[in-house]
Amino acid sequence: MEQKPTFLQFLKNWMLPLSMTFGAVFYLFYHFVPALDAAEPHIDRILKEFQPVLVGIMLFLQFNLISPSDLRPRKWHIGILLFQTVAFLGFGFWAASISQADMKVLAETAMLCVICPTAAASGVITRKLGGDLPGDMACVVLTNCLAALMLPLMLPKVNPAISLSFGAAFTKILVRVFSILLLPCIAAWVIRYTWKSLQEKLATFADLAFYVWGVCLAMAISLATKSLLESGLSLWVIAGIGLVSLLTCVFQFWLGRRIGRSGGRVTRITAGQALGQKNNGFLIWVCFTFLTPVTSVAGGLYAIWQNLINSWELYEHRKEAGE
Repeated sequence: MEQKPTFLQFLKNWMLPLSMTFGAVFYLFYHFVPALDAAEPHIDRILKEFQPVLVGIMLFLQFNLISPSDLRPRKWHIGILLFQTVAFLGFGFWAASISQADMKVLAETAMLCVICPTAAASGVITRKLGGDLPGDMACVVLTNCLAALMLPLMLPKVNPAISLSFGAAFTKILVRVFSILLLPCIAAWVIRYTWKSLQEKLATFADLAFYVWGVCLAMAISLATKSLLESGLSLWVIAGIGLVSLLTCVFQFWLGRRIGRSGGRVTRITAGQALGQKNNGFLIWVCFTFLTPVTSVAGGLYAIWQNLINSWELYEHRKEAGE
């Protein structure tokens, strides 16, 4: 007799679209209900401050499954880093040469969408799809290092109003990146080599990272909805940013899989996630810190596209597995 799917199974299967829907509805609710006007700034602050904590928990649970030697570079990493470098420089010099405001925003959108490092949550989806978690986590570290190096080189050319030197901008970005990335890594590996029984116990909770990501995604979409509705942009510019972010998202998922295809199915899945799934919170932070809040809309829209792609990939994976 066929067993009926439980609520937990339904939640697991449709976590990403449910989280995205809840995040958008949640923002609209607390924004448009007059009784919550006074609470809105506090809700926004809680979402912004609690989201990095959840990202840290996700990273900790994933680093707990791998050892330092697992983070060795793979051949396919070279292709991803090379693409990001060349594409970022190309879009960056294009953005620097444009004076027309709307077109400059679109060029900056493309530039940021390609250099943005791999998302912390990419390992969660990679593992669900049967990919290589250590390879993906190594790419998280490498792409964060690349972004910390390349952004200070190009941003002053794109936005001459930036008064920070290369060293100051590099340090500012590095602190932002590794305060979230490095601490969970150190904590996980200290436990691995000093308290093995606890490390093995924590490994049984690895799947919890997927549900943490669901909550984190709802927060990200809520903040993305706020950014979009309060941007004050014309529909033409929003549509342009949406199209550029969509094209760069689809292309990077496709290109990642092409780069990893020689390594077989596992590498193809991993490389696709590593290049396509971006740290949108970092992208939005770069926009507010070094460019203009207008471009931050790209981070929110990219988050929507990448999670729609991930939802489709998870659906196809379940269908193949007969679940």
